Amino acid sequence: MNPLDVAMPAEEHRTATNEQPAALPDQARRLALSVVVPFCNEEDNVPAMLERLVTALDEIGEPYEVIAIDDGSTDATFEKLRECFASYEHLRVVSFRRNFGQTAALSAGIDLARGKVIVTIDGDLQNDPADIPKLLAKFDEGYDIVSGWRRHRKERLLNRRLPSRIANWLISTISRVKLHDYGCTLKAYARDVVKDLSLYGDMHRFIPAIASQMGARIAEVEVNDSPRRSGRSKYGLTRTYKVILDLLTLKFMLTFFHRPMLLFGMLGLVSFLVGVGLAAYALVVRLILLQPIGGRPLLTLVPFFLIIIGLIFISFGLQFEMMMRTYYESQKKPTYVVRTTLDRTSADETDV
Repeated sequence: MNPLDVAMPAEEHRTATNEQPAALPDQARRLALSVVVPFCNEEDNVPAMLERLVTALDEIGEPYEVIAIDDGSTDATFEKLRECFASYEHLRVVSFRRNFGQTAALSAGIDLARGKVIVTIDGDLQNDPADIPKLLAKFDEGYDIVSGWRRHRKERLLNRRLPSRIANWLISTISRVKLHDYGCTLKAYARDVVKDLSLYGDMHRFIPAIASQMGARIAEVEVNDSPRRSGRSKYGLTRTYKVILDLLTLKFMLTFFHRPMLLFGMLGLVSFLVGVGLAAYALVVRLILLQPIGGRPLLTLVPFFLIIIGLIFISFGLQFEMMMRTYYESQKKPTYVVRTTLDRTSADETDV
């Protein structure tokens, strides 16, 4: 049996376990490339997608694996993947018990990936596997992430391209990582950059922005975009509110994740000082100007509430600061990321 063959259990739907895999053969440890492909109700696209993908990867000539994730499909997607599993020796298949979303599917594939470079690509044939060498060529120039840019998209303007452009502008502005197409799944990642990222909700599109905080070097290349041949798109205008909420989460993670006191302390301090200022003004009006303030809630109730709210925000900030310290210290997580080490005890430069 080929060492890259990882057979799935006989049951139709399995989830990944937390058990540690056995020691891998040398060939598996030397994998150059892992390609993660999420599928959800893509029964008509599975055979053609995997055939085109394997053809493109064979032409590269490097050791590779393909990890297909069935994200709780309700059609015959898993049966098609099972058939392909018998035909392609480098294919690994994971099937979720239910639909967990694209972020979870990509996260599972990344967790299982053994290659030095991890490529993600959609399973609906809109991304072209023939573009993978283009991403890898750019990657070899020294970048940690190479993102695809679907410059000429084959989708409707009003309900797909225009909202996408607005979202890409917002993400680029908030994260300060300028990319034209955050929504393109076709990306190449350095294994050490994405392996430790925790992805939730729909955060997969923000991986370059999050990784930039680790000092990742990011580039993008133009890739092809094909119209969907079969099946239904899982994206539309109804997802706009999710993108907005995820942007708020992204802003918090990029700016205040390591120092939450900066956010809550600032809000609390502003509220507290405004409350104290209004209270002082109320005392001046009542004691010096001798004007009644009983019927003026702005001078009686509002200062009290603002001071209380300010103290609450400051206490939240202190609590979250303690939580962050517990998060790092309990897991022995460093607050830094090392790219390269020069050490005289080692003959070579070490990339971490």
